[in-house]
Amino acid sequence: MRKIICGILAFCFAAVIVYSGYRIWAIQADYKKEADMRGAVMEYRPEDQPGGEAANQSILHLQEKYPDVVGWLTVPNTNIDYPFAQSKDNDYYLRRDLNGSYAVAGTIFMDCRCEPDFTSKNTIIYGHHMKNGSMFGTLKSFNDKAFFDANKYGTIHLPHDTLTLEFFAYIVIDPVKENEIYNPVLSDTYFDYIKQKARHYRDVGLTGEDRIVTLSTCAYEFDNARMVLLARVRVRNH
Repeated sequence: MRKIICGILAFCFAAVIVYSGYRIWAIQADYKKEADMRGAVMEYRPEDQPGGEAANQSILHLQEKYPDVVGWLTVPNTNIDYPFAQSKDNDYYLRRDLNGSYAVAGTIFMDCRCEPDFTSKNTIIYGHHMKNGSMFGTLKSFNDKAFFDANKYGTIHLPHDTLTLEFFAYIVIDPVKENEIYNPVLSDTYFDYIKQKARHYRDVGLTGEDRIVTLSTCAYEFDNARMVLLARVRVRNH
């Protein structure tokens, strides 16, 4: 009987080791797939130069290969330096890369309700919070007040425009209970709501004429938490 019990325990122990090894391999494979996809698109990375036609042309070339691509998002001093896409729904790119293949890291994507030319009052862009810091994994850097204060701008390159993002708020919310941030149409109380809820806030003189970009990813501070970085849009080419 003792030998049987010892045998069962040994089997269970071996199974745990095998499963753990498989999980480590699977995670590394997921990271490699994301890195390979990123490497494939980096040749199209636009140079960040004001009014640079070459930068915008690179987006057109990228769209020839990946038609769903909308533009390229760069947030300095983070790993956020990716093209982003848009589909007819908000599920498609959750677990697909730009080739349409299954990928745990998915693709950074724009909310399907928003206009790809960024004329929506609130344009929402989603990305996974990958633990190795890829995709939107380094958005959490803005949780640090000193980092938030020191990093005020980002860039979006579109086929015919270059937009400057002026970051003004960092928030951690429950999107079910506090979903106003995820509405492409801004309410009359939006700016007061943001100022009240923001963990970090910078007064940039917002008005009702401004357009907002919302960068959103998962947070792990509580169940269903989301971290959100908000920016005002400024057009650089026109």
